[in-house]
Amino acid sequence: QVQLVESGGGMVQAGGSLRLSCAASGTIGSTMGWYRQAPGKQRELVATITGGGATNYADSVKGRFTISRDNAKNTVYLQMSSLKPEDTAVYYCNVRGWTGYAWRDYWGQGTQVTVSS
Repeated sequence: QVQLVESGGGMVQAGGSLRLSCAASGTIGSTMGWYRQAPGKQRELVATITGGGATNYADSVKGRFTISRDNAKNTVYLQMSSLKPEDTAVYYCNVRGWTGYAWRDYWGQGTQVTVSS
């Protein structure tokens, strides 16, 4: 079974920075990612990173957020800078994981990020 443990998050003023971490255990696929869900909105992609380091970002966070990973630790990070109130959401780590007989999506428990104006 795959387990994801998130850390980081919290409350910060606009313009501030936060760093999220997500440690995965078990057999996981090559891509790790971060998603977020604001109140009343659908969950949306924030950023993904492959095992080779290729990254993809939502337009709304390009130039402000940086995703990285430590393959030896199966850990993915999200460095968030120049935060805006509209970044307020619950952030979820995502990986594809092997159940023992199939691949499926796994999600972290979610961590709240609140940006005040």
